Amino acid sequence: MKILVTGTAGFIGHALAKKLLARGDEVVGLDNINNYYDVTLKYGRLADLGIRQNCIADHKATQSTTYEKHKFLKMDLADRFEIEHLFKEEQFDAVCHLAAQAGVRYSLENPHAYIQSNVVGFTNILEGCRHHGVKNLSYASSSSVYGLNKSQPFKTSDSTDHPISFYAATKKANETMAHSYSHLYDLQTTGVRFFTVYGPWGRPDMAPMLFTDAIVNDRAIKVFNHGDMSRDFTYIDDIVDGLIKVIDNPATSNKEWDAKNPEIQSSSAPYRIYNIGNNEPVSLMGFIETIEKALGKTAEKNMLPMQDGDVQSTYADVSGLINNFNYKPDSKLEDGIQEFIEWYREFYGEIK
Repeated sequence: MKILVTGTAGFIGHALAKKLLARGDEVVGLDNINNYYDVTLKYGRLADLGIRQNCIADHKATQSTTYEKHKFLKMDLADRFEIEHLFKEEQFDAVCHLAAQAGVRYSLENPHAYIQSNVVGFTNILEGCRHHGVKNLSYASSSSVYGLNKSQPFKTSDSTDHPISFYAATKKANETMAHSYSHLYDLQTTGVRFFTVYGPWGRPDMAPMLFTDAIVNDRAIKVFNHGDMSRDFTYIDDIVDGLIKVIDNPATSNKEWDAKNPEIQSSSAPYRIYNIGNNEPVSLMGFIETIEKALGKTAEKNMLPMQDGDVQSTYADVSGLINNFNYKPDSKLEDGIQEFIEWYREFYGEIK
């Protein structure tokens, strides 16, 4: 299968591309390599895929030196004409769209970046699929879409009409945009709501990296809502395995869908929404203790109030994955954190 994976310089995109290539798929990677966080890490992920930094040029394919079936393009999703040309030239069998402007808190500072990447960029992907015969589109949503909802675990059947960050609003928009294309053009779309992903090659703006780096370098860690928070931490390998289930099983229409009593996660159109989470929330303080144990070092903690746009807890109902694919993420936090710490030691060389 020839697959476009957007965001291959990113955390999840890199891991997915590597797994798809290992099983023999042809993968075209795309990323604009923006400076939202340290690009050294992004180029490191690309190098792990055999894409050398000194060979990368805007809008030109770079062939992997490691994988015969992989090439990469540095390209902005918001560039309508370049994205159109890419779809026309490559004729993909499937698209997994993971590229986005990430970050809940940054969306309060720079909302325009989220419109360009997450809304305009997603429109260009939808149009590329529509006009060039790609029927199989999977894309990244987020647990953030649950917003003010307090009913847990979060179910894909729950209302997501009350997002509390602009980032979440753009992800909610992606889901509704995808449905319109599923209905109008019979495009098979599957949205995947990720729950707090962690592991090797993780993002430096997320808790595992922030905490580890601070503890190693004798800085206090910021503990929001005075530690009264919990997250459904999900190991990167589980996320990738779930994504591959989705890619290999494109959405189909729900023949029993009732327009008078509509369920949210499916449709009369070929449209589907899944959660991918560990289905086992961990308290923030317990998470910190797991990192401390793995490092053999206690963190100095700066207890702070809740930040705007944050939610107190997340907890994924993954019955959709279980019922449709007989799949449930099951990585243990202690094992995942140990893998992350070992990667951190190797990549940064800063563990003392």
